[in-house]
Amino acid sequence: MDAPFEQDLLTRSSEIPMRVINSAKTSEVVSTIKRIKRSYRQIRTENVFKKALVIMGLAMVVLVLGIMLTLVVESLPSIKALGVKYLWGKTWDPVQDIYGAFPFLLGTLLTSFLALIISIPFSFSVAVFLGEYYPKGWLSDFLKNTVELIAAVPSVIYGFWGLAVLVPIVRSFESKIGVEPVGVGIFSSALILAVMIIPYAASLGRSMIQMVPSQLKEGAYSLGATRWEVIRSVVFPYTKSGLFAGVLLSLGRALGETMAVTMVIGNTSIIPKNIFAPGNTMASVIANEFTEADKSVYISALIELGLVLFLVTVVINMIGKKIISRFTNE
Repeated sequence: MDAPFEQDLLTRSSEIPMRVINSAKTSEVVSTIKRIKRSYRQIRTENVFKKALVIMGLAMVVLVLGIMLTLVVESLPSIKALGVKYLWGKTWDPVQDIYGAFPFLLGTLLTSFLALIISIPFSFSVAVFLGEYYPKGWLSDFLKNTVELIAAVPSVIYGFWGLAVLVPIVRSFESKIGVEPVGVGIFSSALILAVMIIPYAASLGRSMIQMVPSQLKEGAYSLGATRWEVIRSVVFPYTKSGLFAGVLLSLGRALGETMAVTMVIGNTSIIPKNIFAPGNTMASVIANEFTEADKSVYISALIELGLVLFLVTVVINMIGKKIISRFTNE
C-alpha cells in the first residue's frame, strides 16, 4: 500500500469521529435550547394563569363588596328615617309610612329552618343509599339523574305544583288537626323548600361517602361490624364536615328562594301565629312590593330588607364555616 494512500486513510479515519462528536454536541445543544424554550413557555403560561386566577378572585371580592355597598347606600334613607327599630317593628303599613321588618325576618327563618329539618332525613337517606348501598348500576344512575333533575326544575314550577297539589293536601291536613284550613302558609312553603333543597345536601353527601377509604370500612367489617354499624361509626364520623357543608348549602338556598315561596306562603305582613298561618319572607315581600313602591322611604325600606337578608346569609354561612372548621380539626 502506498504511503500517500495510507496517510489519507489515517486522516479520514481520524476526521469521522470528530464529525460524529460535533454532530452529537450540536443536537445536544439544540435539545437543550428547546428544553429551555419549553420551560420558559411553561413558566410564562403558569404566571399568566396564576395572575388570571388572582384577578378573577379579586373580581369576585369586588363584586360582593360592590353589592353590599350598593345595598348600604340605597338603604341610607330608610336607616336614617327608621333607625334600629326597623328590625324589631311588628307592623308593615306603607300607606301610613310604618315599616317593621320583624314579621318578614321571622317568616324567613321559620320557613328556611323548618324546610331544613324536613329535608335532612331525606337528604342523608339518599346520600347513604347512593353512596354506600348502590354506588353503581342502573338504579343508582336513575336515582342520581332524578335527584339532579329536582335541582334543575325552575322554582316557578314548584310554585304551581304547590298551589295545585300541595296546598289542598295541607288544607285537608289542617282540617283534621283543628287548625284553620287555609292551605297556604309557612308550613306549605317549608314543604316546597324542603323538596327544592334535598338535592344539594344529597349530592354532596353522596360524594363524601364515596370518598371514605375502603380500608376503614373493611377493617370494621373484619371486626364483625354490621353495615349499619359501619355507617354509624365509620362513614358518618369521617364525612361529618362534608355532610354539614351540604346542609349549610341547602340552608343558603332556602334563605334566598323567592318565587316558589311567594306563591304558597300567603303574603300577609303580620307575625304568623303558628307554622300553618300565612306569612311572608324578606325575599317574597321584595318581589311583591318593589314595583309598587312609590315613596323614597318605601323603596329604601325594601332595599334595606335585601341588606338584612344579605347579612343574615353571610352570618349563617360564617357560623357554618366555623362549625365545619371545628369538625375538620377534630
